[in-house]
Formats: sequence, C-alpha cells, structure tokens
Amino acid sequence: MNQKHFEQMKNNDGFIAALDQSGGSTPKALALYGVTEDQYSGEDEMFDLVHKMRSRIITAPAFDNSKIIGAILFEQTMDSEIEGMYTGDYLAEKKGVVPFLKVDKGLADESNGVQKMKPIDDIDDTLNRANERHIFGTKMRSVIKKANPEGIKAVVEQQFELGQKIIDAGLVPIIEPEVDINSPEKEKSEELLKAEIQAHLDQLNKDDHVMLKLTIPTVPNLYKELIEHPNVVRVVALSGGYETEEANEKLKENNDLIASFSRALTQDLNVNQSDEEFNNELEKAVKSIYDASIT
Repeated sequence: MNQKHFEQMKNNDGFIAALDQSGGSTPKALALYGVTEDQYSGEDEMFDLVHKMRSRIITAPAFDNSKIIGAILFEQTMDSEIEGMYTGDYLAEKKGVVPFLKVDKGLADESNGVQKMKPIDDIDDTLNRANERHIFGTKMRSVIKKANPEGIKAVVEQQFELGQKIIDAGLVPIIEPEVDINSPEKEKSEELLKAEIQAHLDQLNKDDHVMLKLTIPTVPNLYKELIEHPNVVRVVALSGGYETEEANEKLKENNDLIASFSRALTQDLNVNQSDEEFNNELEKAVKSIYDASIT
C-alpha cells in the first residue's frame, strides 16, 4: 500500500471524482457530454471518445488535489495514457490525485430486492495489473432496491468477500452497496445495510482497511459509526442520479461524509464548449462539490 496515498485519503479535505463509466453507461455519459451514438461506430471509437473526454477533465486546471483527493477510473482508462503517461501515474504525479480502479463487471439480475455483482472471473489478473499501474484501490458496485434482509445480507457478504481478496493484493477496496434513491423502502434499507456493514467491519483484522461508498442517507448522519470505525479509511457518497445542487444539499447534512460524484461532477460539461467555457463549468462544479464535502 502506498502510505502517502493512504494518508491523503484518510486525512485530506476534498472529494473523489468518479470517472469510471463502463461499457453500459458510457453511451449515456457521452450523450450528456454532447456526443451522440451516431457520431461513433463500435466500442473502440466509443472508448476513444470517452477517454478524450476524461483526459480533458483530468488535464483541466481545476482538477487537482487542492479539492480532488482521488479519482476512480474504468479499466480501459487505466490502460490508456495522458500526455505519454498511464492515467494513474498522470493523476498521482502531475495532479497529486490518488487513482482507484472500478473492477466489477456490472450487475446481475435482481433477486430478493437487490442486484449483486456479476462474477469477476479475471479478478486476480486485474489486481496484478492495477498494482503494475500504481493504482491505490478499487471500487465495485451492487444495488439495493428493497428492504429485504436476505438480499442485503447477500450483497454485503459478496462485497466483503471480494474486498478481502483486494486487501490481500495490497490494495484498498471501496465497498459500494448503493441503495436506489427511488426505492420506496430507502430508509429501512439503509438501516439494514448499516447493521450488515458494521458486522462485517468488526470481523476484519486490525490492519485491514476499506473505504465505503454509500448513497446519501435519508436520515442525516446515519453512517456516523461507520465513518468512525477504525478499519474504515473514508466513507464517500454517491450522487445516485441526484442533480448537482440537490446532491450537494443532501451531502451538507452529513458530517464527515465526502462526495464521490460522477454525473453531478460532469453534467454541465459539453464537447462543444471552448476550453475557457469548459474549464469554468468544471471549476464551478468542483468548488460546489468540495464545499459540500467539507461542511
């Protein structure tokens, strides 16, 4: 584990930029950016365009460690370069931003009110490559839609089982059991989720560290005990589809919970903006999310 990166993630003010849209969500991210599906043909062109978008974001003046302490990358972004450097190295060396990697392969079909992760057959190879690319940690996402105790237990068990494998590889896992913001049972689901996470955290060895990425809770400061747990490096919040302003307002209600936003960070960026316009919009988004994260 990179100790400098660990201390930054544990102690520094700021938030994590989620730049990890994968094959399924990339067309939506590009469309939001002003690049429609008729402007590219096939996955190679699509990923080339999204890497250009991410490179534009990462190289912008507003994207540095004064407000952004970490960034989550998609696997092909990790293997791509910015200005002749692998993306993770560029983030760490040029921007002072800690690199993370999304390792899940998407969601399985819903069962018991949840969507677990699909099997990750190549996880050992992925973790080896992540270490070669100087990645600090990983992220993997599940989704909870109903307050089903059996389903929520299964999601958390899968997350921590994979998390232990990631810890053993010398990386820090971001455990992400997202609760759907549109769930009619959101508050109850969050209560059940907190109890399951607490139980699994208490079973970790003293030197095992994880991060948590959770939906902003209905009840403010619900996750206070998780934030303070000795095995938890940081608890970060996903925007979950909320617009930037609403996500920020909800985040401000939760002490020591910081953002790890995707759409809320990039929603006002457009491929047709001049560099000045683009940089100004990104700077506004970064500042607003940072302010909400340190409240």
